[in-house]
Amino acid sequence: MKSTAVLRKFPARDIHPTTMKLACRSLFFAAVLPVSVSASDDEERPWKDVQGRVIQAVMVSATADQVTLRMADGKEHQIAISRFCPEDQAFVRSRTAAPAPGGSPAPAMQAPTADPARLPAEKRTWPLNVVVPSRSIEIQTLEESAPARKFVYRSEAFEFTSQAKLAGSVMKEVARTFEATRAVVSEMPWGVLCRPPSGLERYQAALYETRNDYIAAGGPENSGGVYMSGEKIFKVPFPSIGLEMRGKTWFKNDNYDGGTLIHEITHQMMHDYLTFLPTWVIEGTAEYVEMLPYNAGTFRAGSHKTAFRDHVKEMEKRGYSLDIGNLETHMTMNRSTWSGIADTSSHAMGELYFRSALLVYFFNHLDGEKDREGRRFIRFMDAVYGEVTALRAFFADPRVKTFPDGRFSYPSDFPPPDMKSETAPFKHLKLLLDERGYSQIAQELVEAYKNIGLKVSAN
Repeated sequence: MKSTAVLRKFPARDIHPTTMKLACRSLFFAAVLPVSVSASDDEERPWKDVQGRVIQAVMVSATADQVTLRMADGKEHQIAISRFCPEDQAFVRSRTAAPAPGGSPAPAMQAPTADPARLPAEKRTWPLNVVVPSRSIEIQTLEESAPARKFVYRSEAFEFTSQAKLAGSVMKEVARTFEATRAVVSEMPWGVLCRPPSGLERYQAALYETRNDYIAAGGPENSGGVYMSGEKIFKVPFPSIGLEMRGKTWFKNDNYDGGTLIHEITHQMMHDYLTFLPTWVIEGTAEYVEMLPYNAGTFRAGSHKTAFRDHVKEMEKRGYSLDIGNLETHMTMNRSTWSGIADTSSHAMGELYFRSALLVYFFNHLDGEKDREGRRFIRFMDAVYGEVTALRAFFADPRVKTFPDGRFSYPSDFPPPDMKSETAPFKHLKLLLDERGYSQIAQELVEAYKNIGLKVSAN
């Protein structure tokens, strides 16, 4: 008996207006799907790690980077596949094909292969100065139609659709911030491969002459720019990218501060990761990139210590305290709770951002032994990357058909992965915890900040 196709539609987007600094921001999260390949074996077997230690367990399921094992006490644990010996890693890979009805083998979902553009974790280092390559901001004009108010330009990784004609030199200055942000996110040891969303040759950006045009196109009224992950496009009005009219010509304002733009472009660079990250990581990493000193296409990433202190001073001036609050509450906060708090006031929203920045900086630079700071966070991001590659593999599988209206179909024996926003972002938090409780991490965080002269409180 053949399996029947099941038709599903992507769930409605989670909408998260977010505000910070002098301008407003808004990020639209589109729900995307993680995938866990069924791999149940039902037989207990020995598992050996790379250090030669052996445990007895039953394999329950696996993703690209993680295997779930059921121990003798019935508890299930997710463990990075890379922690096991080569023989056990091969065993996991061999068990990830789902059987078809009637016992005949189903086409296996091919395991994602290692991308040569992505360095192994042990070879990644924190960048010092990241300079946008000149080739990245060479502008190509594709279309110019004044009656249609449509002018299309390309840089190396972006396609810009503008409502007004922009001189090549002006468009180059606009593209510089976009391309430089892509470069610095790529250089971070988080292992993020900055590639356009599936189906797109380049990242998309729509530029609007006025705020009214921007709002009419769906931009939130209280925002200076928005990345709409459902539409896979960045929308921004001219004033937010430093453009101003002088006479009849648009010019770039040299005094413009592009911090808010950098924050949102960071979200765009991490498009594929959004479903698998807690909101505090999404916003905290964007705050981190935004705070780095930036000028004319160069990020001084190696100056993060000074930049972070300046960020703290600025936030204290605005009335924010160095208080994380309840650490577990913040780290496990779901999208709807975050939005509910953020909607109460701009101060409450800013507090969420500041706490997230404090957490991301701690996990990247203060958590761990000397010369190994940030390793837990990198392992966490690597596990999320595993979800991203598994997701791509799912939709690349010939059994899965997608439709323009957001629907997709699949055989009944090949169901889609869990897409719940309540669970997907928190799947790999245990890698950050690393067998520590939240109270212990809170204590370590307070002590770590004390060692660099900052009095942070947490509970």
